[in-house]
Amino acid sequence: MTADPMTTLHAFYLAEAEYLTEGAEFERMAAHLAPDIVMHQAPSLPYGGEWHGHEGFRRFIAAMGESWDGLWFDEQQFLSADDRIVVHTRGRLRARRTGRTLNTSLLQWISFRDGLITEFRPYYLDTAAVLAALAD
Repeated sequence: MTADPMTTLHAFYLAEAEYLTEGAEFERMAAHLAPDIVMHQAPSLPYGGEWHGHEGFRRFIAAMGESWDGLWFDEQQFLSADDRIVVHTRGRLRARRTGRTLNTSLLQWISFRDGLITEFRPYYLDTAAVLAALAD
């Protein structure tokens, strides 16, 4: 029996936060990702571009981990329709090199198949603020 998309997403977010904040294993996240997962990121970010499959997602999250050493979700709102969830997140990230904390919001379009995540499309409120928090 496959998990419903909302259950999968909550478990993924927990594993993602633990990976960035506590150094948890990548496999905890991968358990919620389809083999053909695609992560889209704004090209201007240090981890920008498209990342394909589990290996691509591993490289993406490693690149993200080089930038950030903390991730906290302060408030999330979810809109679910069949095999898609739209999430508005207010949260904080702590920059690894500068120690700055970025308070920001993000909208994500997330697709699912057979209880696994197949695609992330994040839309940042302010990519310039992301870059400023990371700048030395």
